[in-house]
Amino acid sequence: MKTKIILSTFGWILSMHMNAQEAPKASIAVAFPHLENFDVSKEIVAKLIQIELIKLDEYRVYDEFDMKEATDSDERFLTDCYGKNCLIDLGTTLGVDYIVSSSVLVFGGKSVITMKFIEVKTGEIYKSDVREFIEDNKEVQRMMQLMVREMHGIKVHSEDLARIKYDDQPIIKDNVGKVNNNGPRVGYSFFTGDLAEFARRPEDQGGLDIFPSATLIGYQLEKQYIGTENFSALGEVLFMVSGLEKGHALPSLTLMNGFRFGKAGWEIAFGPGFGLKKVSDGFFDTEGLYGNAGDYWSMSEFRNSSHYSYELNNQPGYDISEHLDNNGSTKLNTRWVMAFGRTFRAGGLNIPVNVFYSSMKNASMIGLSVGFNVVKN
Repeated sequence: MKTKIILSTFGWILSMHMNAQEAPKASIAVAFPHLENFDVSKEIVAKLIQIELIKLDEYRVYDEFDMKEATDSDERFLTDCYGKNCLIDLGTTLGVDYIVSSSVLVFGGKSVITMKFIEVKTGEIYKSDVREFIEDNKEVQRMMQLMVREMHGIKVHSEDLARIKYDDQPIIKDNVGKVNNNGPRVGYSFFTGDLAEFARRPEDQGGLDIFPSATLIGYQLEKQYIGTENFSALGEVLFMVSGLEKGHALPSLTLMNGFRFGKAGWEIAFGPGFGLKKVSDGFFDTEGLYGNAGDYWSMSEFRNSSHYSYELNNQPGYDISEHLDNNGSTKLNTRWVMAFGRTFRAGGLNIPVNVFYSSMKNASMIGLSVGFNVVKN
């Protein structure tokens, strides 16, 4: 007998628990929004709100198919159902607990979105909010997601809010408009001027004996110090090593100030570059007086040769000056770097592509670099 009582009690408790768990969710439907100067259709906006409500998993959400019979029965529900009385009529016809009303007004570079949850039975406004966002049709779902979640007390990521929030005054913050392009870089460059000559010159004359071009590999760090919706100012540090595929390692460090414009991610940057170079004082034997025409002679090599003569200074065109020389002494090399490019986006991947020009005394480099960075929210 005791066993039966215990089992009955346990069954009753379990049944009550399951019934509590299976308590029906409140039903909700989304009315067509009122749109002004907005290029997205009212059907899409309503669908996006429905999707965000479904994600909450707090309501039984009616979709457009559930609503079709009701909307077909009264033309107002499709074309002009924005007032409270009409919304309550729509909710009553559908038999839902709540009806969602919304509007989008676009002007002056911003989107003003109003959203209200109306309790059909009482006619009272259950929840309401008005927000101002940037004018960007591509961010409509993010806007609706932010409003629905905040109206239900769900915290929204600050960077998501900063990306679409509209402010009357220019924003100067670290995170607004930020595209984080920290990451590896690879590229290819071509040499001109003295640098091209140094690349072609035979190794026994202090040259590299390579085609005047080289691959680049390195890493870029950047820090945004000004950010608005459509403009960012950046400090950039770029470490690069070139020529590895040709048996040489030519390191460089570049410090640049960059400006990124618009949602397309166009960018210009400029700044000084620093590296190491080997040089010597010498001349080119343009007339072939001391060997093959065009050979380079460093003065230290020339003084130790049988050709050494003080008459060198009297030879027209044989000017002694500083030249790149792999057998010479190491010095600091400076240059001025300018770059122009764009950051392409593929989902959570940023792909910065830049054309650059590096200018130095009597020489230059021009090339293309590509990088990648995975966005972490």
